[in-house]
Amino acid sequence: MAHTTTSIDIAATPAQVWQLIGGFNSLPDWLPYIPSSTLSEGGRIRHLANPAGEVIVEQLEAYDNTARSYSYSILQAPFPATDYLSTLQVEALAGSDGARVTWSGRFTPMGVSEREVTDLFHGIYVAGLEALQQTLSK
Repeated sequence: MAHTTTSIDIAATPAQVWQLIGGFNSLPDWLPYIPSSTLSEGGRIRHLANPAGEVIVEQLEAYDNTARSYSYSILQAPFPATDYLSTLQVEALAGSDGARVTWSGRFTPMGVSEREVTDLFHGIYVAGLEALQQTLSK
């Protein structure tokens, strides 16, 4: 099983960051790659569309508002991976009012090398966190 993780430090309080990203349906608010999200099954399933019109279906696996984190799996996506589980977490930065956001995932490559699928998801996470930082700096 492959995995990747990346973090970014943001000049906003953890509460401000979580307010933006903490909702399971909030990806379109900060992630340009996902222009639309629709919830179903009581808010536990999200149906996402990317700019190419491809469908991504994800399931909320764990949610902790106090710890400011949630984990989700992919049920359907155009990605070369199975057994995907990812976590987004917001933590306070020691000695400042800022926040550290960490996005991590584990997955099994399907039809590609471990390096290829790791590079794919790492790139998505890095670009996503950079977009989050830009959104919060506006």
